[in-house]
Amino acid sequence: MTILFYIAGVIAILSTIMVITRLNAVHALLYLIVSLLSVSVIFFLVGAPFIGILEIIVYAGAIMVLFIFIIMMLNLGKESEEQEKRWLERKMWFGPGILAAILLIEFIYIIFPGFQKNIPESTVYPREVGLSLFSTYLLGVELAAFLLLAGIIGAYHLGHRSRKPLHRFFEERNPK
Repeated sequence: MTILFYIAGVIAILSTIMVITRLNAVHALLYLIVSLLSVSVIFFLVGAPFIGILEIIVYAGAIMVLFIFIIMMLNLGKESEEQEKRWLERKMWFGPGILAAILLIEFIYIIFPGFQKNIPESTVYPREVGLSLFSTYLLGVELAAFLLLAGIIGAYHLGHRSRKPLHRFFEERNPK
């Protein structure tokens, strides 16, 4: 079981690196789906099947489809590839590199056997998660929904282009 955990972890790390380094946004999204699926496998392996299923349904399913539609609406071309090449210069890796190093130190600390003794074991059932989301954290859920809606509307306005009329009779006439 432990070897499966490490294999899924390596796949998650490698696919996430591929997400960061891809110039084509659709290819990056496909690698992100692989990364999210491997994280779901990790959840299954550590005994959290409900969270694993939510990871697949919510992230790898619904949100990735939303990202793909937004990319299709924006219709990114060669200009975006040039911008991404500028973003992948060495000086741009300094901040994320520091954050990744901090996460690596935390991960190494968690792996040591003494850390697992402090983790309380309890089972959280889907009913409890649903009740807490739609009672205690209802405002947060609604704010997240509005944030997603604002992102969709913003992506639409960024990608919207004025279209030329199909025929000269439909053109607006500007009196001079």
